[in-house]
Amino acid sequence: MSTESNHFSDKVIVTNILNGNVQGFALVVKDTEKLITQIVRKMTTNADDQKDLVQDIYLKAYKNLPNFKFQSKLSTWIANIAYNTTVNYLQKKRIPIIEIETTIAGNFIVTENAEVETIKTEALEILTKEIAKLPPLYKTLITLYHLEELPNKEIAEITNLPEGTIKSYLSRARKMLKDNMNYHY
Repeated sequence: MSTESNHFSDKVIVTNILNGNVQGFALVVKDTEKLITQIVRKMTTNADDQKDLVQDIYLKAYKNLPNFKFQSKLSTWIANIAYNTTVNYLQKKRIPIIEIETTIAGNFIVTENAEVETIKTEALEILTKEIAKLPPLYKTLITLYHLEELPNKEIAEITNLPEGTIKSYLSRARKMLKDNMNYHY
């Protein structure tokens, strides 16, 4: 039922925008900006490039709005534009989208004591640093799945990758994170 409701509200929003209600697109931007920013930030590191990419993404979404077929949620469609635009940017800059590095396994032991909160905070900082070291595609998938809590099906629509590939890449990304954390910490 909620999916039908989402598609119905997407149709109303898109129709209003196409009929000249530019304010409607501002609401779309507001509703999707966290997701779009996450995708761009996880795949690129330069702040100026990130801002340019986000503007480019929304410009493309606005220009292509008449082509939106309502086969997915509007936010998923815009996230797909964000992903493809960022991948194209990386390819133009000759930045590898996936660099599978060999990692060295080690041992990481956490002992619980009276300072559990401090340890948790430090672990979160370490995890954040290690996620930042992942290849752009892996960072994006980890973010979409674990932080944005999107299902594999929606991630597949955003990235144009098969669900099986997403599961495989998520597994590799988690293993890479684990190995790097074991090695460094």
